[in-house]
Amino acid sequence: MCSVLTRVRPIHRAVALTLRLGANTEGSSYVATQRKRFSPGVSSAAANGRFYCSRAAKTEGLLFRQLFEVESCTYTYLLADTNTKEAIIIDPVLETMDRDLTLVKELGLNLIFAVNTHCHADHITSSGLMKKRIAGLKSAISKHSGASADILLSEGDRIPFGKHYLIVKETPGHTDGCTTLVSGDESMAFTGDALLIRGCGRTDFQQGCAKCLYDSVHDKIFTLPDDCLVYPAHDYIGQTVSTVGEERKFNPRLTKSKDEFVDIMNSLNLPKPDKIDISVPANLVCGLHGL
Repeated sequence: MCSVLTRVRPIHRAVALTLRLGANTEGSSYVATQRKRFSPGVSSAAANGRFYCSRAAKTEGLLFRQLFEVESCTYTYLLADTNTKEAIIIDPVLETMDRDLTLVKELGLNLIFAVNTHCHADHITSSGLMKKRIAGLKSAISKHSGASADILLSEGDRIPFGKHYLIVKETPGHTDGCTTLVSGDESMAFTGDALLIRGCGRTDFQQGCAKCLYDSVHDKIFTLPDDCLVYPAHDYIGQTVSTVGEERKFNPRLTKSKDEFVDIMNSLNLPKPDKIDISVPANLVCGLHGL
């Protein structure tokens, strides 16, 4: 384990159609359907993938940006210490790398970590190419992902930037290597594909396991404070943020019993992700396969 990371003890503490369609499908055909249904007029900025938005962070001295990649409906998150300017980026996407690096430069940040919450199947990460552009940048992903990176993350690891840090929680179920990254003050949780807004990641490929996902969310995420902000890796209908309390109360799948949840996940019959045969091999080598 890289010396910059330290270990801590884990922190303790709808209708049938909605149930079937409310989760991550990791397929552009589904994305296109949902975009047409909910967003008939997509702005030119969103269409060319340059759109991004920001959200206020509750933690003093923390800079936070939420960015969006339109094709895969992926959220990328940039966090930085406003004093030291040390920064990390979560789930960066190849197509929006120039946009992200431009923002880093404009804000005068020193990007030190590029972290992937899991080995994505619907897009290629830009973490490998970012390392070629930024001296000293290190990539990170779960040790259970099977992917290569400078830092292989485990339960309880801290990812520091300035006076701030994220704590790693292992939340398998969508894939074996899924992690949720929780801010040190438990005000924010970056849940990857484990927990989406009123949904969750699919469990029918890449070591998927519905029982494991149910336990991960209930044991590692739903035990966080009610007002902890939930920032997922994807959203297909324009939602940007939720809270642990909301999802614990309103998530149409994860409010069910474990047996009901497993039945729901096993009956989704979702199409194969459009880019899985390209994205997974690339993401296993930090996005550099064939590049």
